[in-house]
Amino acid sequence: MWPDVLKTITACNIRNYSIYHKDGLLFAYFEYVGTDFDADMAKMAADPKTQEWWAIMKPLQKPLPTRAEGEWWSDLQEVFHVD
Repeated sequence: MWPDVLKTITACNIRNYSIYHKDGLLFAYFEYVGTDFDADMAKMAADPKTQEWWAIMKPLQKPLPTRAEGEWWSDLQEVFHVD
């Protein structure tokens, strides 16, 4: 991935970010360590290099038909967790 995009991800308080692939589907996991998720996501969306990366990647993505209105990526409900 592009170094500037990775810097923006970090600057927006995202850590431990992974993307998984299975049977044509992508699943992402990250930990958010900030205090204002909406502001950090707006900051990320305003970044020109991130916008350029998203423009390249968007045609390769197909959102799930069951996603919530306004979502591109569907949020997953955690059903189990242990530390």
